[in-house]
Amino acid sequence: MKVFLAGAAGAIGRRLVPLLLGAGHSVTGTTRSPATAKELERAGVTPAVLDIFDAPKVAAAVAAAAPEVIIHQLTDLPRVFDQARIVAAYAANSRIRTEGTRHLISAAQAAGVRRFIAQGIAFAYAPGGEPHRETDPLNLADPTRAVTVKGAVEMERQLLSASGFDAIVLRYGLLYGPGTWYERPVAPALHVDAAAHAGLIATTRGAAGIYNIADDDGVVSIAKAQAALGFDPAFRLP
Repeated sequence: MKVFLAGAAGAIGRRLVPLLLGAGHSVTGTTRSPATAKELERAGVTPAVLDIFDAPKVAAAVAAAAPEVIIHQLTDLPRVFDQARIVAAYAANSRIRTEGTRHLISAAQAAGVRRFIAQGIAFAYAPGGEPHRETDPLNLADPTRAVTVKGAVEMERQLLSASGFDAIVLRYGLLYGPGTWYERPVAPALHVDAAAHAGLIATTRGAAGIYNIADDDGVVSIAKAQAALGFDPAFRLP
């Protein structure tokens, strides 16, 4: 199957690429860096160097790839944990989830994409009622994460109201493991390898909708993802 992976060089993208290729999929992966594009090419990915905010280039790249599935793993966050830099990046990251998602949706519809998978957040539910199910509200009043949560909510709204493809939102817990901010779990936690594997299995499994993807640590319910996708939080790359 042909897959268009937006954010192929990110924390999840780097772990997802070998899984997609190993499953026999043909992958076109985006990056903003020509140097990173060469790394992707060496890994077996067809690189697409673009700015997600350049709608014509996004449309052209998706059209050229002619994918059956788009996986949206784009973020704009610092690679190392620095609270000040993280807070400063919230607005740009939210813009990816709103404007960037809109460009990808338009490109997907024009190219006849069948399935669109996107990275959401499972660490921003309103307090109380744990473990949170996918139908629980996100905390739009959180003063520290308001920009992030509003961006995620708008991304979900755009995707789930779009026509022409099955939209799947994977609400990820806080990532830990190689290439992430945390070495150990911080609830609601999710190992980056399990996050990548969820992206892989969602290409062929599950009905359209929202799925919590996290460790089974009691903060969010992952029963839906386990039943419909076969999600396993214990998955690790070899």
